[in-house]
Amino acid sequence: MRLEILDTTLRDGEQTSGVAFASHEKLSIARFLLEEVGVDRIEVASARVSEGELAGVEKIAQWAKANNRLSQIEVLGFVDNGVSVEWIKKAGCEVINLLTKGSKKHCVEQLGKTPEQHLEDVMHNINLAIQSGLSVNVYLEDWSNGIVHSPEYVYFMVDNLKDAGVKRFMLPDTLGILSPYETFSLCYSMVKKYPELHFDFHAHNDYDLAVSNAFAAAKVGIKGLHCTVNGLGERAGNASLSSVIPVLHDMLHAKTNIDETKINNVSRLVESYSGVRISGNSPIVGENVFTQCAGVHADGDSKNNLYYNDLLPERFGRLREYALGKTSGKSNISKNLTALGITLDDDSMKKVTQRIIELGDKKEMVTQDDLPYIISDVLNQHTQEELPIKIINYALSLTQGLKPVATLKIEINAEIYEASSTGDGQYDAFMKALKRIYKEQLDRRFPKLTNYVVSIPPGGRTDAFVQALITWDFEGVTFKTRGLDADQTEAAIKATIKMLNRLEEMIKN
Repeated sequence: MRLEILDTTLRDGEQTSGVAFASHEKLSIARFLLEEVGVDRIEVASARVSEGELAGVEKIAQWAKANNRLSQIEVLGFVDNGVSVEWIKKAGCEVINLLTKGSKKHCVEQLGKTPEQHLEDVMHNINLAIQSGLSVNVYLEDWSNGIVHSPEYVYFMVDNLKDAGVKRFMLPDTLGILSPYETFSLCYSMVKKYPELHFDFHAHNDYDLAVSNAFAAAKVGIKGLHCTVNGLGERAGNASLSSVIPVLHDMLHAKTNIDETKINNVSRLVESYSGVRISGNSPIVGENVFTQCAGVHADGDSKNNLYYNDLLPERFGRLREYALGKTSGKSNISKNLTALGITLDDDSMKKVTQRIIELGDKKEMVTQDDLPYIISDVLNQHTQEELPIKIINYALSLTQGLKPVATLKIEINAEIYEASSTGDGQYDAFMKALKRIYKEQLDRRFPKLTNYVVSIPPGGRTDAFVQALITWDFEGVTFKTRGLDADQTEAAIKATIKMLNRLEEMIKN
């Protein structure tokens, strides 16, 4: 079974609220869909929309003609006594997708015409298109309602149009009302009654069944399916290209011309141009769909790929990842360390795992790029019990109109000290409280902070952690300490505690 795929991102997809592609964006998407992804046809616009739309279609048509792809470019046209035909010809295109009424209710109530009158108008526009050298496909708008409530009207239209030079009949579930069972039955009735005709199915996603309905339509012999990139489209959108293709390939063993490795790329391209973000759990193209979070899954993947299915990320130009967070086990971390070429002993692995779990408890996600920085931070410090200076607890208060306040309890060489202070910021308040302990209670000199830099580790994420790198000067000796945490102030405090312990070592030596 071979299926044609029509992508209507540039026409139906642009009817998504808030989406409007610039002409150069339309051309870029069109080229990528045809040259890289391998869709058979693209629907690029509706006729008569605007002068800007005309200019955009002209650009696509010029490129397509120069690359022998003009027959793959289609434009929606209307039953308007040839006005759409002229618009499409002016744009340089060769294919009109004529929008006709596929339900008696639409015909009578929207147009105010009898079926016979509408048929006469449709035939007139088809003849005008053919005389102008256009190839004609016909949309039976609201076909799903038509075939359910007025099947005699649908058959009347198809019976009278099937010998009129129409290349394809397009069956839209315009309002997204069908279930897969209904789609199966109703599409089968069309294929059985008209086995010689080419039918396309055009699904909408109002009940979140567009992909299932596309599957059902293909299963009974529909020859073409309409999709959009990322499921863009009116209301709840259309059947998503990235979801439909794997279903056809894996569950129907159907053949298409689609290059699966390019699907993720075109999704990102359209995401960028449309401004509509892809959900993290969107099948195939979502950020998280090839990421294993639970440690038991990573363990199973190490034992004959127990948690794999046929949707391997490599099929779609992606890689499997193992998330680092509070559900991470040693298997998740081992997978990431292996990818980085890092080996840790059991004790070090335990420390790193504990630190990642601590970050996960703050609902933070650690990336593979962050991991070397965590390892460096964790393994280059003593355990809490070994440190001569450690924080018992602290409280930071920020109130509008008042200076921030810090209250601190710290253990220094087995003695407990407390202090409070205000400051120009939370960290400044913390530092002033700490200096009070050192100068007033201990009568000791305190290092001078000479530089303070907060950054995200290269490749890291803003919702994972930040590192505070602080430069200190103590009696002419300059040194640096680093703290890592999800919170900027806490990262700076951790760097400060490292400084105090480093200071103790310097004084002893």
